[in-house]
Amino acid sequence: MRGYDVIDNLDHAPIKAWTRGVPIEDVALKQLKNVASLPFIHSHLAVMPDVHWGMGATVGSVIPTVGAIIPAAVGVDIGCGMMAVRTSVRAEHLPDDLSAIRSAIEAAVPHGRTDNGGRNDKGAWADEPPASAVTRWAELKAGYDAVVEAHPKAAHPRGFGHLGTLGTGNHFIELCLDEAGDVWVMLHSGSRGVGNRFGTYFIERAKHEMRRWHINLPDQDLAYFPEGTDGFVHYVQAVSWAQKYARANREVMMDSVLGVLKAFWPDLETTQEAVNCHHNYVSKERHFGKDVFLTRKGAVSAKLDELGIIPGSMGAKSFIVRGKGNADSFCTCSHGAGRAMSRAEAKRRFTVEDHVRATEGVECRKDAEVIDETPMAYKDIDAVIAAQTDLIEVVHTLRQVVCVKG
Repeated sequence: MRGYDVIDNLDHAPIKAWTRGVPIEDVALKQLKNVASLPFIHSHLAVMPDVHWGMGATVGSVIPTVGAIIPAAVGVDIGCGMMAVRTSVRAEHLPDDLSAIRSAIEAAVPHGRTDNGGRNDKGAWADEPPASAVTRWAELKAGYDAVVEAHPKAAHPRGFGHLGTLGTGNHFIELCLDEAGDVWVMLHSGSRGVGNRFGTYFIERAKHEMRRWHINLPDQDLAYFPEGTDGFVHYVQAVSWAQKYARANREVMMDSVLGVLKAFWPDLETTQEAVNCHHNYVSKERHFGKDVFLTRKGAVSAKLDELGIIPGSMGAKSFIVRGKGNADSFCTCSHGAGRAMSRAEAKRRFTVEDHVRATEGVECRKDAEVIDETPMAYKDIDAVIAAQTDLIEVVHTLRQVVCVKG
């Protein structure tokens, strides 16, 4: 029996949804139908069980296009994704009080955002970034220069200064225990300020092109660049660079966190089992007989035997998964639990006391500023996993014991 349902969409592209047992909000359903109505969608849309409203297109959707790319479908956190590494540290090695470890990680990795992102922003490196960031930026700088030479308004002053930093919102660094008691380091971040600037700039350029060509869309955030245009060529160049930056950003942070842990456990080693996967990105792939630009907006590649990460929330378990290469999903799985409500609604509905109870046993922030990230603001991760058993198999179940939020 197939694991998805087909959403009725009149004469537009079909919508295949892996959402059994997980609700879809009406506004998200409308967005899915808007995207499916575009003339360059190939075959169908695939919808993951963590689907929820996003800018233009839903988070948790997989969009195959031929001859066009929609910048807002990729979003402004280009290349956002996850990285996880298993270590030789065991549960029995952990102290009863984990606050010193959390404080050391917070000191080692800039996180959050202050001063409106200006000179005194604590979320950027105040002094010289670490050697690993210097090395990575040297590899990335020529690509960045090429993008901003053609588009000076896309420049961002903190490209180098943000490399190896966490950011805000739902980005995090965690120490987790797997079912065998091994300690994992898991983190979530993307292309930071420079990726945001690139994304915002090209989304606005696409909207300008739509107005110039008098193209009417069901949502202006579905503005696109046709293949062969200057906008298309330059956007592909920019988004490809930002995805490389995002991957490097996670690797530099991981180096920093492992450095912290080695101060507590000098003999710490990492295993070969490591994952680094995007979940907001576009790639050129072949599906159903055509080469397409496949946009995964809040979705993870799950090709046959490919490892991926599906995190829960601050108080919920996470999963290391192995892809089954399901063709109907474009070899994709969900990227997390998915929000059950907006940030504003979470802050309205829940108290600090609710959050403290929900994160019992986790060394993390328990103040009013993180209520929007409380576990109750997210869908049930067990239901999300159950809805996609034909897309992935669970390899490891992780339970966080330390969580650092941006």
